[in-house]
Amino acid sequence: MFREMRRKRQELSRERAEEILKGRKLGVLGVNGDGGYPYTVPVNYTYQNGKIYFHGAKAGHKYDAMLRDDRVSLAVIDRDEIDAERLTTLYTSVIVFGRVRIIEDEAELIKLGMSFGLQFLNDPEKVESEVKLELPALSMFEITPEHITAKAAKELIRAEAEK
Repeated sequence: MFREMRRKRQELSRERAEEILKGRKLGVLGVNGDGGYPYTVPVNYTYQNGKIYFHGAKAGHKYDAMLRDDRVSLAVIDRDEIDAERLTTLYTSVIVFGRVRIIEDEAELIKLGMSFGLQFLNDPEKVESEVKLELPALSMFEITPEHITAKAAKELIRAEAEK
């Protein structure tokens, strides 16, 4: 169902992909948008226990698209550095393909909202206050990955092999 990576020598391990997912907090979510056009939007996320969580409103393009089609992708860039001398980009990135679940249970929303918020601000009282304030409009989403790929620039792969 999912394509194999064309440039297999640049493929990173599943373990490295998960390190990247755990180490970053911003990705670009892709959904099947209006009229069949892809719709991509930056989202803050957290990676926990093999799943990806992010938040959003209970209305809008992203929400409507996920209601229509639960298939999504998330692209995360770990490294993005221009090497002007070689006219190339030194990068590492991950793409996750998966199914999204819209979390509606209030207790689960609060628990995930707290966990998510504490990744960005280590102040439980403030995070709890914000989650409860935003609860009427808050949606949390869970992506269950079906396929994960990670890739690095060939120059980085070569440099790693030479070590």
